[in-house]
Amino acid sequence: MEMRQLGRTDLTIAPLVLGGNVFGWTADEKTSFDLLDRFVGAGLNAIDTADVYSRWAPGHVGGESEAIIGKWMKSRKNRDKVVVITKVGSDMGQGKVDLSAPYIEQAVEASLKRLQVDTIDLYLSHWPDEGTPYHETLGAYQRLIEKGKIRHVGASNLDAGQLRAALSVASQRKLPRYDVLQPGYNLYDRSSFDGPLRDLCMAENIGVITYFALARGFLSGKYRGEADLGKSPRGGSIGQYLNERGNRILAALDTASARHNATQAEVALAWLIARDGVTAPIASATTAEQMDSLIRSVSLELTAADITELDQASAPA
Repeated sequence: MEMRQLGRTDLTIAPLVLGGNVFGWTADEKTSFDLLDRFVGAGLNAIDTADVYSRWAPGHVGGESEAIIGKWMKSRKNRDKVVVITKVGSDMGQGKVDLSAPYIEQAVEASLKRLQVDTIDLYLSHWPDEGTPYHETLGAYQRLIEKGKIRHVGASNLDAGQLRAALSVASQRKLPRYDVLQPGYNLYDRSSFDGPLRDLCMAENIGVITYFALARGFLSGKYRGEADLGKSPRGGSIGQYLNERGNRILAALDTASARHNATQAEVALAWLIARDGVTAPIASATTAEQMDSLIRSVSLELTAADITELDQASAPA
């Protein structure tokens, strides 16, 4: 299995990260354990979650995903084989995004307990918090690193200006910098990362792990028209992709998938894995078949012609 260094950190990860948003939500504990076993058994090692997963589900309070991952690692005694990535700052009942020092220091203890670990490998600021200065957030992370509770820090959902400002504060005050970025990025949703943000990450050697790698499922190819939107609970959010550009992308995926005897989803993930500036995409699964497909995407080598066709089909207007 090819391993990639995650930015300037000492973390090395396989080129696909497992999304833990489904654990304890659309995948029960037994299914989650089976999926995790399959993932690690294939030689992959990084698992992404967040304290807020899956607070949105009826009867849930958040932390369900972290708790399942923690139980699984304890039962398998494989903590040393797993890179644990989790996030802080989402609304867990406080009514706002919160990256204040007191909140972070409280939230990390809850995550550590649920995950049943002494140290979190990568701790991410989940959303920008305009009410908290960067030096306060980064100072809190510095204290957690010094205490051995976290190893490295990163951020999700920052634009180029926000990331540049955070890097500047870290440099000026000699605080830990965001060494990893987690943006939403895929063949369709390219404009928020391609350009200044991608250029900054590459210039600063910032690791990038992308979410929404399959555009909420659109890039699986199973949504071709309005009649298909009822195929899953996410169908309502996929209508935005049903347009001329979306159809061009699906056509290019169809061509490449036929050429390689692969699924459209595997090709879409392989495009991300091959993309300069991307360390690894995040993808989740709820069945063994889906997991096997994710694993196959890691070994799918697209040709230069495949990548050119996909680049051209997905180029933003």
